[in-house]
Amino acid sequence: MIDNARILAITGGVGGAKLSLGLAQLLSAEQLAFLVNTGDDFNHLGLHISPDIDTLVYTLSGKANLETGWGRRNEGWEFMAALRELGGEDWFSLGDKDLAMHIERTRLLAEGNSLTDVTTRLATASGISHPIFPMCDDSLRTRVRTADATLDFQTYFVRERCAPVVTGFDFDGAANTKMNPKLVAWLREAPPTGIILCPSNPFVSIDPILQVNGMRDFLAGSDAPVIAVSPVVGGDAIKGPTVKMMQELGIPNTAQSVASHYADFLDGFVLDLEDKQHAESIQKKDIATVVTQTVMRTLDDRVALARDCLKCVQQLSSR
Repeated sequence: MIDNARILAITGGVGGAKLSLGLAQLLSAEQLAFLVNTGDDFNHLGLHISPDIDTLVYTLSGKANLETGWGRRNEGWEFMAALRELGGEDWFSLGDKDLAMHIERTRLLAEGNSLTDVTTRLATASGISHPIFPMCDDSLRTRVRTADATLDFQTYFVRERCAPVVTGFDFDGAANTKMNPKLVAWLREAPPTGIILCPSNPFVSIDPILQVNGMRDFLAGSDAPVIAVSPVVGGDAIKGPTVKMMQELGIPNTAQSVASHYADFLDGFVLDLEDKQHAESIQKKDIATVVTQTVMRTLDDRVALARDCLKCVQQLSSR
């Protein structure tokens, strides 16, 4: 454990969950909380699906499927096979064990519980003690504008396999959102010593969180250092469509572009050794840099990167 730390990790997707696991190995439940993207949430087969929350819960609880990066390990698929026989919608795979999470979430939400309270209940039942806050309890949905149509995120991501050309993004319901009250209470309980944006897709994992009313202002006005970890290494994304989106939007697919995307509130930026040539340009934006290995193949890699992030926060705090 690291003394005197109180960290808010902002996360979404598989890359974010990997660093989150590293941070959870170093910091106690009193020192670390997670704020998770829910712009990917959608209703499917009558169920409320929260993909990024589930990825984080499965990762922290040791139940994640490490081969796919999503879903549970040792999963069964009898439900999907039976659904397919009936001619049901089978483009979004729900494993037999995974299905229990969605059914219980939907049941608890229908009883009037908030998404935050439901998430806490499901995480606790999975053996997780670190607080996990959905980005808001309101409905904010990411929609992907493409050359031919505007698509719900999961339609673009899963059914269409990210094939359509991206022209932009909409965040339906953003105007009616407010910061998660439980997060606000956590912040008031004791101010964070650092805020870490995990290596998640800037456009569809982090931007939905930034669209929540008050969130961007909170980051820009934070007394604690705000740092981000690049999801782009050597011009490629470790996983997911980040680089494809950047290219289609006319944005250079570099770590420097990611830093620029957050420049209005960023104090520090962590980039891979392969991208060390971008460090000087990022520093000219008054953003400190840390160059290290950011590719996380093993648990040791996750912990090492988490440690580097915490060192960066500590160094910025001491300035």
